[in-house]
Amino acid sequence: MDNEQLKSNLTSSKHWLRLVFMLLFAAVLQLASLVMWVLVAVQFVFSLITGEDNQHLRRFGHSLSTYIYDVLKFLCYSSEEKPFPFADWPASSNAGPEVAAQPVQAMLVADAPEEAAK
Repeated sequence: MDNEQLKSNLTSSKHWLRLVFMLLFAAVLQLASLVMWVLVAVQFVFSLITGEDNQHLRRFGHSLSTYIYDVLKFLCYSSEEKPFPFADWPASSNAGPEVAAQPVQAMLVADAPEEAAK
């Protein structure tokens, strides 16, 4: 890399603006993590008292975990799309835990032919 390229990178407002957003979303991630732990505790107490989990908390937990994932993707440069409030809040799932496991099962099935070929 030459000095002109380095100078261009250092003076680019695009990089510095992203840093501001990254610091903002790092703080939001800490807050979201705190909310997640409160949700975990409330859901646990709810299940102790009623014998089953709360569907509303489950849906919120699903959307919160998706939001946390979106923030992490932005922070790690895996995505250029800024999460909420610059995008819509992730949709909550009405599905039960068996549907939430499907993407993992789909990945395992997708990897199966590669394993069989070895």
